[in-house]
Amino acid sequence: MSIPQSVADILDHHVTFQWECIDRMYLNVYVPMLQCESGVASFFRIHRGQKFASSALMDPMTKAFVASMEQFSKQQQIPLVQFQKGQRKDEVMKEHLAGFDKPEGVMFIGKAQEKTPVFRTEKRRNPETGHTYPWIVRSSAMVNHFYCYCLDRDFGPFFLKFCSYFPYNAKLCLNGHEYAKCQLRKEGIGFKALDNGFVSCADRDRLQTICDQLGPEQIDDLLRRWLAKLPIRLRRRTGKPATATMCPSYKRSSR
Repeated sequence: MSIPQSVADILDHHVTFQWECIDRMYLNVYVPMLQCESGVASFFRIHRGQKFASSALMDPMTKAFVASMEQFSKQQQIPLVQFQKGQRKDEVMKEHLAGFDKPEGVMFIGKAQEKTPVFRTEKRRNPETGHTYPWIVRSSAMVNHFYCYCLDRDFGPFFLKFCSYFPYNAKLCLNGHEYAKCQLRKEGIGFKALDNGFVSCADRDRLQTICDQLGPEQIDDLLRRWLAKLPIRLRRRTGKPATATMCPSYKRSSR
């Protein structure tokens, strides 16, 4: 006769290694003022000195952004990959990572069209004079995005995805497990890794401490260092890079 057991009962008797760590994180990177119609209008009228704010002013900026990214790829001899529909981007990254022989750098730049929020211009009419004028409104469109897949000494593989259309909103994707692996290697602590985690570690307490220490300061440093290396101009007048907001997914890992 068998006695029914719950999943929790089975895990209690079979788990030999347990730790808590941030898993994948997907962060929004943006210039706060440029996320609303009034902010975009102010940018063109006050910062750029234009009489009217119009999406027509964004077109040459978008072309310049694309040209700078393509030039950066060519000058640095970084592969520029056009992602195909249905293609798994992680698999493409693994292929490039396997052949990447530098301790740090941009492995490749991926390009894909994706639907995203944008600002466009619609014509409005002055009820008193009857004259028309442009007005900035929210919309959506299929826009090219550039995925910069990089290898960092502290964080391992990660990517920054940039929308090629003004105001160039971006996303930063990193993995806490990869961060922990990099720190363990630096300290010479042996471990056996899974694709996304650990099977064992020679110093479990140190592993947990490393995982606990990963926070906004380390992530902010990662973002700012790579914004300075890439051909991106998300900066305030003070010269500081754009703001990053964090929307992390948190995972409890057990082996």
